[in-house]
Amino acid sequence: MRRFIVRRVAALAATLLFVSVLVFVVVRILPGDPALIILGTEASPEAAARLREAMGLDRPVPVQYLEWIGRALAGDLGRSIQYDVPVGALILSRLPVTLPLTCMAGGLMILAAIPLGVFAATKQRRWGDYLAMTLSQVGVAVPGFWAGLLLVLLFSVRLGWFQSGGFDGWSQGALPALKSLLLPAVALGLFQFAVLARTTRSAVLEVLREEYVKTARAKGVAERAVLFRHTLRNAMIPVLTVAGVQLGQLMAGSIILESVFYLPGLGRLALGAITARDLPVVQGVVLFVASVIVTINVAVDILYGLLDPRIRYE
Repeated sequence: MRRFIVRRVAALAATLLFVSVLVFVVVRILPGDPALIILGTEASPEAAARLREAMGLDRPVPVQYLEWIGRALAGDLGRSIQYDVPVGALILSRLPVTLPLTCMAGGLMILAAIPLGVFAATKQRRWGDYLAMTLSQVGVAVPGFWAGLLLVLLFSVRLGWFQSGGFDGWSQGALPALKSLLLPAVALGLFQFAVLARTTRSAVLEVLREEYVKTARAKGVAERAVLFRHTLRNAMIPVLTVAGVQLGQLMAGSIILESVFYLPGLGRLALGAITARDLPVVQGVVLFVASVIVTINVAVDILYGLLDPRIRYE
């Protein structure tokens, strides 16, 4: 088991190194000069050159990368050009929005998708199965931002049950804060809900065809016991794997939904930084989100190895 964990951690480090190089290169080839964005397009070439030198943009790109990744490993992601504050502090200030939004979307996804998938599997080729798969197909087909707009039109504009956007903060109380995040969480988790429901259905159907399940039924074991004691325990292994991967995807997908609902989270911070050509913020946010996604994936791999020892020796 120790060797298995070491391999996964080594893969985590290699992936993060590759992601850091990719992020740094992509940000550097974006159009626009940060010096001219700060000083204005009518700034003199001498002033722009002095600012580029002060920002370290006149150095060779490999040197800039090594300096940046060295500071990042020490916990210093740089200083925002736009806000003139440390990038790490900016990210931490936006996490109270993005993190609860992601967790709420993940919780709703799991609570809705797994029971629906189990229900569809037990009603295979009957009305319940067709209804569940139709709902999941709608979730796959409807983009998250479009679902968010539809939810706003229905529950905010027509019914007036929720505010159409914005976030008043946790200082106003947990219930108002969670209420303002509910519609974005539903829209964010819709696609992942559909995928997880279909995965759960397939996993449960596969286990229901196993010989030990047929034997339990032949012995007269109650159908509820067959389903919950023999089937779900084994079907949950692939479901858990998919759900863990989806949690990371939810954080990445929150970028678009935060703009639709005007939420002051990491997504809006990243989009604003791209518009303002704030390179340290763009690099810091993308590296942080990528690190969270990769870490979740590695944690799921390790948990999968604990649940199924065969995985450790593959």
